[in-house]
Amino acid sequence: MLRFNDIADRMLEYNPGIDLELLQRAYVFSAKVHDGQERLSGEPYLVHPLEVAGILVDMRMDDVSVAAALLHDTLEDTLATREEIQRLCGEQVAFLVEGLTKIAKIEFTSVRERQAENFRKMLIAMSKDIRILLIKLADRLHNMRTIDFLAEDAQQRVAIETMEIYVPLANRLGMHWLQSELENLCFGILHPREAAELEKQLSVGGGEREKYIEEVIETLADQLSQAGMRAEVTGRVKDLSSIHSKMESQGVSLDEIYDVIAFRVLLSGGESQCYGALGIAHSIWRPVPGRFKDYIALPKPNGYQSLHTTVIGPYGERMEVQIRTSDMHRSAELGIAAHWKYKEGRIESDDEDDRKFAWLRQLLEWQRELDDPHEFLDAVKVDLFPDQVFVFTPEGEVINLPSKSTPIDFAYAIHSEVGSHCAGARVNGKQVPLRTKLADGDTVEIQTSNSQIPRKDWLDFAVSSKARSRIRHSIRQDGRDRSRKLGRDILERELRRANLSLKQVLDDGQLEAVAKQDARKGTVEDLFAAVSYGKVAASSVVRKLRGEEEPKPARALPVPDKIRGLFRRERRSSSSGIVVSGSPDVLVRFGGCCDPLPGDEIIGYVTRGRGVTIHLRECTKVFEIDPERWIDVQWDEESGEPRKIKVRVKSKDKQGILAKITNTISSAGVNIGAATITTEEGNLAVQSFELWVQDVSELNAVMKSIAKLKGVTSVERIRG
Repeated sequence: MLRFNDIADRMLEYNPGIDLELLQRAYVFSAKVHDGQERLSGEPYLVHPLEVAGILVDMRMDDVSVAAALLHDTLEDTLATREEIQRLCGEQVAFLVEGLTKIAKIEFTSVRERQAENFRKMLIAMSKDIRILLIKLADRLHNMRTIDFLAEDAQQRVAIETMEIYVPLANRLGMHWLQSELENLCFGILHPREAAELEKQLSVGGGEREKYIEEVIETLADQLSQAGMRAEVTGRVKDLSSIHSKMESQGVSLDEIYDVIAFRVLLSGGESQCYGALGIAHSIWRPVPGRFKDYIALPKPNGYQSLHTTVIGPYGERMEVQIRTSDMHRSAELGIAAHWKYKEGRIESDDEDDRKFAWLRQLLEWQRELDDPHEFLDAVKVDLFPDQVFVFTPEGEVINLPSKSTPIDFAYAIHSEVGSHCAGARVNGKQVPLRTKLADGDTVEIQTSNSQIPRKDWLDFAVSSKARSRIRHSIRQDGRDRSRKLGRDILERELRRANLSLKQVLDDGQLEAVAKQDARKGTVEDLFAAVSYGKVAASSVVRKLRGEEEPKPARALPVPDKIRGLFRRERRSSSSGIVVSGSPDVLVRFGGCCDPLPGDEIIGYVTRGRGVTIHLRECTKVFEIDPERWIDVQWDEESGEPRKIKVRVKSKDKQGILAKITNTISSAGVNIGAATITTEEGNLAVQSFELWVQDVSELNAVMKSIAKLKGVTSVERIRG
């Protein structure tokens, strides 16, 4: 167990001027308010804040951050108040602790919405102090280290959230050690069978591998020393999660992964020595063509700098060599924590730091622009750490974009107005379609026109979050404008029939009063939109303006109980399996783009003349729809109607594998509607099934059973 004295001693090593009294006050207060509380492991709760503080010390953080880490759960899990923390430890610590406190009192409709909204809140708080995010990452790391004490389903949920949000964040912040550890912890939870099998395979020949590593280190270190370079050479087997990811992406086994071992050279000199060391490595071992990457000349968006090369090492084995300076290594491991300086309670940075972490400000711009937390979370996931492509402006400025970006993404990266008015593009001097995928080193020139506006089909090939969010915003705005104009025309015609003037009811405020009652946001423009979509009848608005009461529905004649019983149904269920705003009898249809199942989070939108269309909440089509047309929908739990979905299974192409898969599906009580089987290069087979299932839980159960079969490499649900 980590002790307070250990934390204090380690901090004094890198910062002799820390405020020890502040740390002591924070520690004593945390111990007092957490007294009697235990973790699921049975340990005193105080162990957790101490370990989180220890992780921050590993990051070489300041005393305010470490004090906040010691107190980070006090507002949520104890009776402590912000005022007490502020009085005891100051405003900075109180602000950080408050920013870290979870939003426990807000009611969310789903786990995904809670995840998205919490992430948004974290980024809002982070806009004032990046240390909130660093403490949050340390908190998540210790929770992952002790996750074994959670129930299996909770472990899965936490690991998925960690992989989707915290791993990309650690990567984007340039904190490689933190990202790697989180990835490996998640891999062991989400893929326990594969992790155990990989570990078993790698343990075979472990002694020989160690000798191989020592031999390579000695050879390379000697050659560098003879060239007058002071260098530290290390070697290791790559992380299990990294090896598994490569096996999955390439569809190969462990025996076919050649660069399982990676070597790192840390030089005490500058950039020029890195290229000199590269030449020495290539003179010893033959480089593999196409396997060299220069992240020194073109750093990754998170600031990572290094030379990567793959060479044919001793005995014909491929191995990866990474070459960087000690300063580059420190930045690669600590990331943003190595760049931000804390002086007198302020976070200071220079122009270089501002350039490296400008993406943080971009995240905050998105959170202000995107009202829907689901859309915000999806946008952030795409841009936190995508594969990058580097292109140039005609002036030679380097622009980095997500992989598979097009001139549209480039245009929006230059400026939002350039993107919105993009009418054409020239790549390397040649006119190209806007959907052309850009490659490293392309020079891109954008042609604009004031008459050009964003088009819906741009979403088919735009990749970056900035481009997609701006395009969606423009499409929605255009849809809103058209719907409001249509609603205005409908209402104006109805008013003329009643000998009323639209201008008159607008000028005297009568229409505004009706809008406050009938429109969602209470504005006249929103009332026009509601009339356009049929949510509010124009005739009803006219009656209210004239002070007339709504006509009462015709009163049904009394029916004797005996006759009523002949026609009574036990339950009025929905034939579609969907309830729209409490009503089971509304005409609905399902979006073919996402094929929602009972248990999926869904949303409906009103389609003129065709009822309500049902989509998944995260379906990309939803983001293109005017929010005025969204409507609340729920699954009818008692409908029991099975729905058809598609599943794709990839496996080794060997005898009997298809029979095992189909038997597994049948054993789960799931009916197979259709199946197609194809083979691919590399001894792979692809089976596509149409299955009839009741809900998501039944689908997940059968997919999990298939994934456990020996020889199956992946199982995925196909939408659309």
